[in-house]
Formats: sequence, structure tokens, C-alpha cells
Amino acid sequence: QVQLVESGGGLVQAGGSLRLSCAASGSIFRINAMGWYRRPLGKQRELVATITSGGSTNYADSVKGRFTISRDNAKNTVYLQMNSLKPEDTSVYYCTASLKTTRWAFPEDYWGQGTQVTVSS
Repeated sequence: QVQLVESGGGLVQAGGSLRLSCAASGSIFRINAMGWYRRPLGKQRELVATITSGGSTNYADSVKGRFTISRDNAKNTVYLQMNSLKPEDTSVYYCTASLKTTRWAFPEDYWGQGTQVTVSS
């Protein structure tokens, strides 16, 4: 079994900052890419940022320059530092990891349960 557990969400005023964390645990052989998605109320899920095992990153245009994704491979943890938050960043944020549970397994995608981020104007 593999679990991804997010933390760090909450309520913040516009212009403020939050840092999300997501720790993967369980039967893990290797984690490839990790990332963050969000699903604003009434909208479809959208990519926020991804990071490869080697540290290459990719961001949605809407968060470039404000959000920073990073990871600690030793801790199987991915982070999302969110600065200059805007009301439109309000959403449930989900972390995801593409990982192998054994040397011979195919990579599979796992998701966390989500953490709410609310930005007040």
C-alpha cells in the first residue's frame, strides 16, 4: 500500500504565503515525477507544478514566478511554496506521484486526499 498525505493548507489573505507538503509512504521502490494539481470549485482539475526525480520543474502559467515546487528524495516528500497568493488560487490542492512499488513493476500514479487552500481578498 502507498499513501500520499498532504499538509499545510489553510486560510490566508491575498498577498500571503503558504507551504504545502506531501509525504509518500508505504511500499515504494522508486518515485519518478511528483506534482501538484488543484480543482477550483466548479472547475476541472488543473496542473499547478511538477518536478522530476532529477529536479526539472514545470509550472502552469498562472503560478509562474509565484509558486515553487521542490522535493526531498530522501524523505519521499514534495513541497509547494506559494507566495503572492491571489483569491483565484483558492482550491483543493492534490499531490501526485508516479512511482514503482517494486523493481519490476510499471510506474503507477498515486494521489493524496487533498488539502484546502483559501485566499481571502
